[in-house]
Amino acid sequence: MSDLGAGSNDGEIQLTVAVTCYNEEALITDTLDSVLGAVTKIGCSYEIIIIDDASRDNSVRKIQEYIASHPGLPIQLKVNQINRGLSNNFVDAAFFGRGKYYRLTAGDDGEPAEVLANLFQHMGKADLIIPYNYRPVIDKSRLRILLSGAYTVLVNLISGYHIRYYNGLAVHLRSNVLRWHSRSHGFAFQADLITRLLDEGASYAQVPSYSIDRKGRTSTALSMRNVLSVTHTLLEIGIRRLRNAIYGRKTPMPVEVFIETSSTPTEHRSDP
Repeated sequence: MSDLGAGSNDGEIQLTVAVTCYNEEALITDTLDSVLGAVTKIGCSYEIIIIDDASRDNSVRKIQEYIASHPGLPIQLKVNQINRGLSNNFVDAAFFGRGKYYRLTAGDDGEPAEVLANLFQHMGKADLIIPYNYRPVIDKSRLRILLSGAYTVLVNLISGYHIRYYNGLAVHLRSNVLRWHSRSHGFAFQADLITRLLDEGASYAQVPSYSIDRKGRTSTALSMRNVLSVTHTLLEIGIRRLRNAIYGRKTPMPVEVFIETSSTPTEHRSDP
C-alpha cells in the first residue's frame, strides 16, 4: 500500500461500519443483521455507528429496540435534529469512529451479508477497496443503469482514471476520509473522494459486487439536487487535474492491486 495513512493510529478496532438511515423503519433492522452477519463471518474487531438523518417515521425507535435486544455489541446511535445528507453523514461517522478501516452502508438493506463480507475480507490489501457491479443491480431500472454507466464514463474521461464503478461505497482507511473527505454535498461525493485519493497515489483494488433495490424507487438521478451535485463534482475533478497540469505537479501513479475474482459473491433474489 501507499503511505497515505501512515500517520494514523491503528486504534483498538479494525473496522468502523457507518449505517445511514432516513425513513428506513421497514429495512433498518435487516440492514443491521446483514452488517453483523458480515463482520461475524470475517471475524474482525468492529463497531457500528448508526446515523439517523432526522427520520420522520419510526426508524429511531426500531434502532433503539434493536440495540436493546443486542446488549454488549458495539453499536451506537447518533440522531440528527436536521437532515444533513449522505455526504455529511459519511464524514461525521468517520469522526465518531475509532477503526483503522471505514465503510458506509445505507439503511435500505441493499447489500446482503455475503456482499459486505466479500468487501471486508480484503481490508489491508490496498488503501481503497472499490466495489463494482459485475451484473446490473437487481431490480434496478434500465434508465438508472444507463445513467450510472454514463456517469462512470464521464468521471473517467475527466479524471484520466479507469475505475469500473464510482457509485459503490468503497472501504477506506478512516484516516484518509478524515484528511481528504469530499467537499461535494450530494450524490457524487464518492467519485470526488476516490479520484482525490488516486491523485495522491493511493493503491486500490476493484472487487466484484452487487446490490439489490428493495424499495423499487424511481430514479432521482435527474433531480435538480443530484444534477447540481454531479456537476459540482465533475468540475472539482476537472479543476484539480488542470491545476496539477498548470503547476507541473506530477501526481503519484496509483497502484491497482489485483484480487482473484473467485471471491465473487453469489447473486440471489430475496423478498423485501
